Amino acid sequence: MNRRGFLRGTTGIGTVGIAGIAGCLEQLGFEEESAWANPPLVENRPDAVYLPSSREEMAMYGTATDGDYAVALSYTFPHRFWIVSGGKELVEVNTDDSLHLMVTLWDRETHTVLPVDMRLEIRQEGSPIDDGVFSPWPMISQRMGFHYGDNVRLPGEGEYTVRVRADPLTGTARTGAFEGRLDEPASLEVDFEYARSDINGLSFETIDEDRWGSRDALSLMTHGEEGSDGEAGSDGQGSGPPMGQGPSVDELPGELLGTERTGDASFPVVVTDADRFTDDGAYLAVSPRTPYNDVILPFTSLSAAIDREGERRDDGSLTATLDDEFGYHYGLAVDDVREGDRVTITVDSPPQVSRHDGYETAFFEFEAVTYTV
Repeated sequence: MNRRGFLRGTTGIGTVGIAGIAGCLEQLGFEEESAWANPPLVENRPDAVYLPSSREEMAMYGTATDGDYAVALSYTFPHRFWIVSGGKELVEVNTDDSLHLMVTLWDRETHTVLPVDMRLEIRQEGSPIDDGVFSPWPMISQRMGFHYGDNVRLPGEGEYTVRVRADPLTGTARTGAFEGRLDEPASLEVDFEYARSDINGLSFETIDEDRWGSRDALSLMTHGEEGSDGEAGSDGQGSGPPMGQGPSVDELPGELLGTERTGDASFPVVVTDADRFTDDGAYLAVSPRTPYNDVILPFTSLSAAIDREGERRDDGSLTATLDDEFGYHYGLAVDDVREGDRVTITVDSPPQVSRHDGYETAFFEFEAVTYTV
């Protein structure tokens, strides 16, 4: 019996919430290869964020720093996921996959996750392994938030080094505490020891089948003191790396025009006149994020238009921006915004991030949303 069969055979044992059947695969008598079958994919999924069929443990190999940058290397079972690059493509688990490797990169000063281009080298005894040099996919998952990851094949058990090479943030505007920083590449290394028993020892839990596909999401996780799995606090940080959440909407400085929802993403829009954004005028800040967990949705194209008494007063494309108060967001400097103005936000292209179960049907089809000042 593989893991898929086990999950199907035990679904619904619990009485509420998460079914209480977590346990180590090795203790349950499973061989390594049997663990790599995916849990059931929910049928009749909504075009929205939904609750998947299971929740699986993740653990952390270690962290490293280089100047302003910090990185965490985490792992879990090999996972199916969907690549989004114009279209959507399913990546199935391969029987040769050893684990699902995850990288979180953040700014040490602000504890903000950084969406940057990066490249990994997995090295053993000083040399890259076969297929060990690659660019991981930017991803969102209900447990890990925004991160980079891929299913990885290792030649065997033993000691390895992951070298993370992160590009500078040349395609993202930087304001506030980010101004003049993070414009150099970073190189970070994390040593780890791969043991099949560590992967087989990760626990998983099924969710009551009558909740599969419901409009909800799993809680974000964090790592305990010894690399074990645990729940994140309200800020998503806990004792592990940040999860890529946007700042609380209530704490965004300026005038909040509202938070509309389209494509099942939340779109809080704020108007501010802070000097760091504009010398003489106003600044529109849009912070698209997932519902429930407020995880940022990077690599999205947005535009805005301002209408006053039926006349178009301003419009333009928004710029991806990092700011210590607004976090990763999209902004546009405009002449002014007055009471009665109608501000319309349009999604020109959806988030170009890969997705795990529960996110792969959301954030594709958007309607323009309008806010009245």
